[in-house]
Amino acid sequence: MTNPTTTRRTPHWVSSIAAVLRFLVHSNLFISLATVSVVVTTVLLVDLPLEALPLFIVFAVTMFVYTVNRFTDLEEDEQNVPRRAAFTKRYGRLWLAFGVGLYVIAIGVAVALGLPGAGYMLLPLAVALLYSVGGVKHIFLVKNIVVGLAWGAIPLGVGYYYGALGSIGIRFLFAYVTVMITIAAVVFDVKDIEGDREAGIPTVPNLYGPRVTRIVSLIATIAVAAAIVALVAIDAVPPRFLVVLAMNAYVCAYIPFAAPDLGPLYYGFVVDGEHVFLAAVVVVLEWLVW
Repeated sequence: MTNPTTTRRTPHWVSSIAAVLRFLVHSNLFISLATVSVVVTTVLLVDLPLEALPLFIVFAVTMFVYTVNRFTDLEEDEQNVPRRAAFTKRYGRLWLAFGVGLYVIAIGVAVALGLPGAGYMLLPLAVALLYSVGGVKHIFLVKNIVVGLAWGAIPLGVGYYYGALGSIGIRFLFAYVTVMITIAAVVFDVKDIEGDREAGIPTVPNLYGPRVTRIVSLIATIAVAAAIVALVAIDAVPPRFLVVLAMNAYVCAYIPFAAPDLGPLYYGFVVDGEHVFLAAVVVVLEWLVW
């Protein structure tokens, strides 16, 4: 007579939610929502009217850029994130067509409406090529800074669209988003240590290890928070911008768990979800307080 054994099975609803989240991450729908969240945060904090067009443009550009990146990074993804690579191989062409279509439509709408700076919408294509095939990835920290600047350009684009480029809020959010996304990009590299080493890509995690990466990222995030408090204290930035400290707290909460064996739901949903979280906080405060 054998002793009965019990196995713990993941509840079906948990598996279903995980599958949906993986789809959102692998298809780049979630990262596109994250960049749209930056637009929402910028518009509300700078007290601008929320319009559908800039939201659509940013969503379309993100979908295009990140889908192109899935193909250019396919070989590395096969080592670092095999599930994402498998998704790209199976459905990538469909999502690439979707991304290209949205990007072309966004450019067409911008040109048709005579939006100022419509020509700048070609910059994301240049950034994608620079990042993916221009050798930027092989220069230490440069790829992280390029990603940070690309995201930081979103508040600048919002300022340009609304004619508020000189606003202190726009300039503050450009700097804040650039720095915070650069930090997130460094943390993101923790999951890619093996693949980056094989590809000869120098990153903070594969040169100094995950522990040093976590410590440095935490220090940088806390330093940013201290700088924000100082800017508000000297009246360089309005007090309402202290709300971004919620994202610093969010980042400090996820950094200690960054490890190579964590999957796309941690990096693609938790880490990339930082701006979705901040936008949600800003929306709630706009509704209840401001």
